[in-house]
Amino acid sequence: MNFEGLDPGLAEFASAMHSTLDPVLDAHLNPSLLQNVELDPEGVALEALPVQESVHIMEGVYSELHSVVAEVGVPVSVSHFDLHEEMLWVGSHGGHATSFFGPALERYSSFQVNGSDDIRQIQSLENGILFLTKNNLKYMARGGLIIFDYLLDESEDMHSLLLTDSSTLLVGGLQNHVLEIDLNTVQETQKYAVEIPGVTIMRQTNRFFFCGHTSGKVSLRDLRSFKVEHEFDAFSGSLSDFDVHGNLLAACGFSSRLTGLACDRFLKVYDLRMMRAITPLQVHVDPAFLRFIPTYTSRLAIISQSGQCQFCEPTGLANPADIFHVNPVGPLLMTFDVSASKQALAFGDSEGCVHLWTDSPEPSFNPYSRETEFALPCLVDSLPPLDWSQDLLPLSLIPVPLTTDTLLSDWPAANSAPAPRTILDCRRAPPVDAEILRTMKKVGFIGYAPNPRTRLRNQIPYRLKESDSEFDSFSQVTESPIGREEEPHLHMVSKKYRKVTIKYSKLGLEDFDFKHYNKTLFAGLEPHIPNAYCNCMIQVLYFLEPVRCLIQNHLCQKEFCLACELGFLFHMLDLSRGDPCQGSNFLRAFRTIPEASALGLILADSDEASGKGNLARLIQRWNRFILTQLHQDMQELEVPQAYRVAGGSSFCSSGDSVIGQLFNCEVENCSLCRCGSETVRASSTLLFTLSYPEGSNCDKTGKNYDFAQVLKRSICLEQNTQAWCDNCEKYQPTIQTRNIRHLPDILVINCEVNSSKEADFWRIQAEVAFKMSVKKHGGEIKNKEFALADRKDLGNPEGLLLCPSIEELKNVWLPFSIRMKMTKNKGLDVCNWTDGDEMQWGPARAEEEHGVYVYDLMATVVHILDSRTGGSLVAHIKVGETYHQRKEGVTHQQWYLFNDFLIEPIDKHEAVQFDMNWKVPAILYYVKRNLNSRYNLNIKNPIEASVLLAEASLARKQRKTHTTFIPLMLNEMPQVGDLVGLDAEFVTLNEEEAELRSDGTKSTIKPSQMSVARITCVRGQGPNEGIPFIDDYISTQEQVVDYLTQYSGIKPGDLDAKISSKHLTTLKSTYLKLRFLIDIGVKFVGHGLQKDFRVINLMVPKDQVLDTVYLFHMPRKRMISLRFLAWYFLDLKIQGETHDSIEDARTALQLYRKYLELSKNGTEPESFHKVLKGLYEKGRKMDWKVPEPESQTSPKSKAWDGTRETELDAAVFSSVLAL
Repeated sequence: MNFEGLDPGLAEFASAMHSTLDPVLDAHLNPSLLQNVELDPEGVALEALPVQESVHIMEGVYSELHSVVAEVGVPVSVSHFDLHEEMLWVGSHGGHATSFFGPALERYSSFQVNGSDDIRQIQSLENGILFLTKNNLKYMARGGLIIFDYLLDESEDMHSLLLTDSSTLLVGGLQNHVLEIDLNTVQETQKYAVEIPGVTIMRQTNRFFFCGHTSGKVSLRDLRSFKVEHEFDAFSGSLSDFDVHGNLLAACGFSSRLTGLACDRFLKVYDLRMMRAITPLQVHVDPAFLRFIPTYTSRLAIISQSGQCQFCEPTGLANPADIFHVNPVGPLLMTFDVSASKQALAFGDSEGCVHLWTDSPEPSFNPYSRETEFALPCLVDSLPPLDWSQDLLPLSLIPVPLTTDTLLSDWPAANSAPAPRTILDCRRAPPVDAEILRTMKKVGFIGYAPNPRTRLRNQIPYRLKESDSEFDSFSQVTESPIGREEEPHLHMVSKKYRKVTIKYSKLGLEDFDFKHYNKTLFAGLEPHIPNAYCNCMIQVLYFLEPVRCLIQNHLCQKEFCLACELGFLFHMLDLSRGDPCQGSNFLRAFRTIPEASALGLILADSDEASGKGNLARLIQRWNRFILTQLHQDMQELEVPQAYRVAGGSSFCSSGDSVIGQLFNCEVENCSLCRCGSETVRASSTLLFTLSYPEGSNCDKTGKNYDFAQVLKRSICLEQNTQAWCDNCEKYQPTIQTRNIRHLPDILVINCEVNSSKEADFWRIQAEVAFKMSVKKHGGEIKNKEFALADRKDLGNPEGLLLCPSIEELKNVWLPFSIRMKMTKNKGLDVCNWTDGDEMQWGPARAEEEHGVYVYDLMATVVHILDSRTGGSLVAHIKVGETYHQRKEGVTHQQWYLFNDFLIEPIDKHEAVQFDMNWKVPAILYYVKRNLNSRYNLNIKNPIEASVLLAEASLARKQRKTHTTFIPLMLNEMPQVGDLVGLDAEFVTLNEEEAELRSDGTKSTIKPSQMSVARITCVRGQGPNEGIPFIDDYISTQEQVVDYLTQYSGIKPGDLDAKISSKHLTTLKSTYLKLRFLIDIGVKFVGHGLQKDFRVINLMVPKDQVLDTVYLFHMPRKRMISLRFLAWYFLDLKIQGETHDSIEDARTALQLYRKYLELSKNGTEPESFHKVLKGLYEKGRKMDWKVPEPESQTSPKSKAWDGTRETELDAAVFSSVLAL
C-alpha cells in the first residue's frame, strides 16, 4: 500500500520510539482488551487475547468475531491470511511478525524479522513465509527458523512483492526497476526496467501483470517480457490501493487539490476487455483500501482509515445502508486483508490490535487448508497408565528421579546376558514408514515429509520377534523419490546401484554437486551423451594398466580411430582429480564405424532413455567389438613419423598387436565326421562365452557345479552340429571340439545370462555354495558386524584366515581367483583358487615355470534390473596400486563401484554377489597375477610439435587469399607459461529436451548436444601478439540442426568440404594441436573457457586457464559478457551482428593485460575490488547493454586506447601476410 497523502501523524510511529515503552495502559486502548494480559518490560503482549464475552454472528453478514493485541503500541504494518493453513499473519512497524491460529486467533508463533525496518508485505508459501522489508527478503518457517535471508542493495526501497509461480518472485519499490528472484537458487535472475518509478502494488491475472505506481497510474504488463501493454492514468495525486477481478479493475487514491492531496471519494473502475474507464463509483467513505469479495456477486469492500467499511457493486450505486464500522483501538486502520474463502476480514490498527470480522460463527480461512503442526504437549504432568503387554509402549514415559544411588536396572556384568552373536538375535531399526516415503519431497539430497503422526515423537518400538528370517542388506525400502506410489517392499535395488541422472538447472551443470556422488579422486563419466551405456566398460579398460599405457602410446592418421580417441579419453581420466569426464569424441567416432551399426550397438535416443534394448546382450556385443576394433587399429604400423607409436616400447610387435598379446588365445578347432574324417583348424579368440551344462535349468535338486568346471567346459567346448565334410562331400553331423594352445594374459568372459534358465542356474549354484560354506565352517559364521569386530580385536595378523560373515557368503558363486594349467596332451585343468590353497601349495609365481597360472578377478560388469528406470550397467573394479599411487599417494588395492559419475569404495565380496532378482552378471575380467611386471608401462607422449605446422585444408574452394591465420614458425614454438588467446564457436546437433511441469516451470531432461565448429588460437606475446596461428573450421559428418549464426558466425556450407571457402580440418587434427599446447604447459586466455573445453572434450589443469569471465566477477553477482567488458575497459565495440572468434580471442587477451594493469599483477586486490564495484554499478545503470551511438564513449577510453591497438595488430598482420 502507498502511504503518501495519509495522516501525517503516522510519521511519528518510528521503531526507535517503541523500544522504551512502559508497561502501562494507553489512553486509547479499550480496557476490556487487556484483561489478564501480562506485559513484558518492552511492552509486548505475551499471548493472544480473545474477546471474553460471546459474540453473536448473523449468517451472511460480516460482524466482529475477535480482537487481539499483536504488539502493544506498535502499529500493524501488514496482515496476511495464510493460503495453506488456518492462520493469520501480522507484521508490525518494528519488524516483528506474529501468527494467530484459527478464528479464535490463538497465538501460534512470534518472532523478530528485522531489527530496524518495518515489514511491508507478507506472502505465504507451502514450506514457509516470505517477509519483505525495505531492502531485505527473508524466507522463514512458520515456527520462526530462517530458511534464507536475501539482502538487497542498500539503495533499494522495496514496497511490494508478487509470487508469479511456485519458485519465481517479483519485487518492486520506489526505484526504476523490478527484480525477478528465483526462490530455488535464491538469486536474481532478471531485472526489468520500469518507465514510471515507484511500483508499490502488484497484482496478476492470467493475462497481465498489474503495477500500481506512486504517481497514480496503473500499468498492465506482459506476463513473459514484462513490457507495458496498456496504462491507466487513475489519479492525479497518488494511488492508495487497487484490485482486479474478472474483467474489472477498481482503484482508489488521492487527487491534487489547491491545498494539497485529498482523498478522492470516486473509485475509478476500468473494463479490461475494452481497455477503457467506465462510470466512476462514488462512495460515502474516504477509501484507503479496497478488495473484491466475489461470493455471489462481484462485491467491493471499501475501507477508510477511520474504520468505516462499505460494500457495493463496482457497476452500481453505493448505498449508505451498507456501511459498518470497525472499532479500532488506535485512531487509524493501517492494514486490511481478505481470506481466500472470503469468509473472514482482518484489520490492523495503529495501536497494534488486530480485528477479525467474519460472516459465520465458525469461518474457515481457506477452502482446503492442511493440518497445522503443533508441538506435542508435555506428558510429565499427567502420566497415562502403562500397559506392559504392548510392544509399542515407550519406556521413556516413566519419570526417573535424579539420584546417585545404584539403579535396579544397573545389573552387574556377571548377571548380564551375553550380546547377540547371530544375525537373528540382532535388533534392527524398523523400515521407514511408507507414508513418509510416499509424501516425501527432495531438495538436493535432503528429503522432507509431513509427520503422519502414527507414533510418538522420538520413539521407536522394540522388535521382540522377527518374522523375516531371511533378511539381507538389499531388502530395504527405497530412498529415492522415484516410484513412491508403488509398493516400497517391491524395490530391492540398493540406492548406489540405481541409475544416476544429472539434474539440470538454469545454470546448466555449474550448480550440480558431483562431489556428492564421488568422494574419490578417480573420474566418473557423464551419462547424458548418446550411447553412453558403455561407460562402465571404458572404466574397466582404463584400469587395466597395460591397456591404459598401450592406448595412450598409440597415435595414427585415421580420422575416426577408436584407439586414438580412447587414448585421449584415458589422458583426461589421468588428469582429473575427481571431476567427471565425458566421452563425447570417443562416442562420436564410435557412431561413424559401420561395423558398430551393423551389430546393433548404436541405440536410438528413445530406446536408450526407455531401456527397450537388452543392455546385458548389448554390452557383451560391445565388449567383443571393442577388443576386435582395438586389435585391428593397433596392427597399423605404416604411419608417418609425427604419428608413430613411441619407439623402444615392448608394446610394438611385428607379428601381432599388443591387444592380441594381452587378450588373444590360440585355439584348435577339431571337426570329427561320423565317417571318421577329422579336420583341424587353428584360430584365435579374444574372449570366451560361458556355456552352461545342458539340462541344468531343469535340475532343481541343487547339483553343485564349480565355476572352474563351467569355465573349462566353455573354453574346451564340445558340441554336435552339422558341418561340411570334404570326404563325404556333403553336410554331415559332426563333433566339434575346441582345444587351447596358449593362455591369454587377460581372460575375458561373457556370462550370457540372457534368460531365466541361466539366471536360475546362477541362483541355484549360489544357494548350494552358501550351504556348503556354512557346513564347511561348522556353524561359526557370524553377523558381519561381529566378524569385523573380531578382526579388529585380533589385529588380523598376516596369514590368519578368519571366518566370513553371512552377508559375505550370500549370492556368491564366482571365485576371486582361478588356477589354470596346460597339460602335456593339450588338455586344460581349471580349478578355483583361494588364499588357503596358496598357503598350502606356495605362491603361484613359482609354478608359472611349469605352465601353471593363477588368474585374479579384476572386474565384473553387471546389469541392474530396475523396471522404473529401464535398468543400467555398472562395474565393480579392483583398482591397483599404481592408480592409487598417482591419485592419492598411497599404495594399496581396493574394489570400487563405478556407476557413471557415482564412484564408491565397496567390500570385495560385493563384487561377486549377484542377487539374480536385480543384479545380473554380464562380463568378467580375470588377469594373470603379476601382469604388470610383464610389460613396459612407460608412456611416451606421441604428440609432437609438427602438429602445429602448416597443413592442407579439406575444403576444395579454399584459397590462400582467404587465409585468416599464420602458422607458427620454428622460432615461435610455445614454451611453458606462454599466453595463448583461445575462443571457440559451436553448432547444435540435437535440440534440448525439456518438459513443462504442472506448476508452469520448465525442467531440462536432456541438454542440447553441441559440436565445436571453429577453434581459434592467437599469439599472446612477441612481436606478432594478437595474430592467430590456428583458425580451423571443423568438418562434421553429423547433421547440424542449428548453426547458431547470430552467436557463432558459422553459416550453412562453412563446414562442408565441397563448398566451403574456410580452412577446414578434422576435429582430431585440431584436437592434437590443443593437446600439444596443453602438454607443453601454455596458459590459455579466453572468456567462458570452461564451456569451450567441455564441448571440445578437453581436460585442462586449472592453473593453465585464465578466464576473464571470472577475473572480472564479484561473488554472488552475475557474470559479465565479453562485449560489455570490452566496451567498459577497452572502448571496443565487438560482436555487432555476429561473433568472430579471432576478435573475441584477441579481446580476451587485451582484457587480461588490463586486469594485470589494474590489479598490479594481482598485488592490490583492494583497489581492483573498487574497480569491479564501479563496473557493476555502471552495468546496472545501463542494464548491461552497450550503447549504440558512436558518440557515447566508455568510462575507460582514456586509460586504454583499444582502437589504436586494433589498427596496430591489423598492420602487423598485413606485413607478415605479405612475407
